[in-house]
Amino acid sequence: TLMNGLLAEDKTLVVAGFQGVTPEGMIHTLGRGGSDLTAIAIAAAIKADVCQILTDVDGVYTCDPRIVKNARKLPEISYDEMLEMASSGSKVMQSRSVEFAKKYGVVFEVRSSLNNNPGTLVLEEHPAMENVVIRGISIERSQARVTVTGIPDAPGMSGAILGALGDAEINLDMIISNIANDGYARHSFTMHSNDLGKAQAALKPVLEKLSSSAKIETEGGIAKLSAVGIGMRSHSGVAATMFKALGDAGINIGMISTSEIKIAVTVDERFIEDAARAVHDAFKLDQEPV
Repeated sequence: TLMNGLLAEDKTLVVAGFQGVTPEGMIHTLGRGGSDLTAIAIAAAIKADVCQILTDVDGVYTCDPRIVKNARKLPEISYDEMLEMASSGSKVMQSRSVEFAKKYGVVFEVRSSLNNNPGTLVLEEHPAMENVVIRGISIERSQARVTVTGIPDAPGMSGAILGALGDAEINLDMIISNIANDGYARHSFTMHSNDLGKAQAALKPVLEKLSSSAKIETEGGIAKLSAVGIGMRSHSGVAATMFKALGDAGINIGMISTSEIKIAVTVDERFIEDAARAVHDAFKLDQEPV
């Protein structure tokens, strides 16, 4: 390619980011995180050893250092952990940039543009990474919960409800369903608080068709706390430690959601910073792993 040819001539290239070309040949911006995505795409194309992402932070921390004063900068983090943190409120990198890096095996370093200190390497996981149970904690404010009750436990009901929200272009986060003894289902899901009104409007006509007993309950003023780490796969008792820390801090848990490498809970938004500090301390994330 032209770029590889110029690099072979030992030339320094300055390439515009944040833009691309549509299939019709139109130049278009890439949206938020577009410059990071451009850098990683170029690194993949030229098979660079490392792609450096220069930003206004020193790297990826165990938690937002503005909230947890003793948060520690991570020397490395896996693609999957970075993806989970990005999707759970961490603002360091956009998910699509990390997904692209993972797909093409691009190792990238998040580091500050204001100093020469080493940053955080984001790379494919290796066995030693599983020695660390929790890599980091992220928070997401301005969340809301919608609970639909009185829906018969019958095929197609959940699909109709979630389909209505999807048609309204509402991004759902945590989804929990359970069946009551009376044969009616209860569905709860979280979303950004800005979408709460739109969700209610989308659900009302659907629920009227599904069941005369259907009701919508809403709750605003909540936030999500997520603990992320690939070490969860090989360590037990992680959820118990997290929930005990929150209980000891007097913080009530709303919804709970888990994946292979993440445990997420909702709490009253007023206490989200206290919750983050409590869980950070419980897992001793301020200390270097042994």
